[in-house]
Amino acid sequence: MFDWLQNFADWLIYSVFAIEQHSKLGDALNFFVFDTLKIALLLFLITTVMGIVNSYFPVEKVRNFLSRNKLYGLEYLFASSFGVITPFCSCSSVPLFIGFVKGGIPLGITFTYLITAPLVNEVAIALFLGTFGFKITAIYVGTGILLGIIGGYTLGKLKLEKHLSPWVQSMINNSHTEEELTEEKLSLSERFPDILKEAYTIVKGVSPYIIIGIAIGGLMHGFVPTGFFENYINKGQWYAVPLAVIMGVPMYSNAAGVIPIIQVLVAKGVPLGTAIAFMMGVIGLSLPEAMLLKKVMNWKLIAIYFGTIAFFMIVSGYIFNIIL
Repeated sequence: MFDWLQNFADWLIYSVFAIEQHSKLGDALNFFVFDTLKIALLLFLITTVMGIVNSYFPVEKVRNFLSRNKLYGLEYLFASSFGVITPFCSCSSVPLFIGFVKGGIPLGITFTYLITAPLVNEVAIALFLGTFGFKITAIYVGTGILLGIIGGYTLGKLKLEKHLSPWVQSMINNSHTEEELTEEKLSLSERFPDILKEAYTIVKGVSPYIIIGIAIGGLMHGFVPTGFFENYINKGQWYAVPLAVIMGVPMYSNAAGVIPIIQVLVAKGVPLGTAIAFMMGVIGLSLPEAMLLKKVMNWKLIAIYFGTIAFFMIVSGYIFNIIL
């Protein structure tokens, strides 16, 4: 889907700037260019789509339906399942998270999506099947979905909406403007310029956080050696699993990038549960993601989110070590 962006990043870094391929600087800059363009494009496209949906689809009714718990918790399963079919990393899923919040979907359900999307997707499933087989893949997929549901439900029950940033709260409070436009029965061609303008405004507002966050991720991606982490999580101490999750956070990557690393760690004696906990920390939590989320929530909510999900990741790692 984004091969053309990767080809552009390769051409720009390795041909135009003549930086050596697979060098630390080259990998870091290539990562920065590719992810910055990808996330900005995703944010613009998703915001545009959500603008169309908000204009022509009764989002208010959906929000009321989900808020009344008529699905008896199935709304969390639906959100988690939607996360499975979207092949996004933790940063790429943030734009859709913004769209959900802006559309009035309850915060706990949006968190369920945000947790599941980077952890379990078709890329991760395919790589897991090829690397570890069906049994371990099935356990991992089930664990990832359950982690998203429990994590989102827990965060939803904490009533954390007050910790959303003023920028997001302003968008939610101004949603009546979109409802008025809907009532006027404007055609798509008449509404589309306003939708594009709103999408551009959102991208412009988030862009500093995208640049800072991906720059951090690029530095970590290019300059932090895998062997550094392997030295500390290759034994069976009780603290290996939580340490693996903590050490995975700065290693920002997606499933395609980290699963081969996990295969190497397991081959070198790292317990599978510890290795998977490390992988969850890498693809489910990241410093760039925190920088992007800072635009939509305050640091207290980010800390609560990271702490809650890290706890469930650690529990999952211990469970994997016991049953596998």
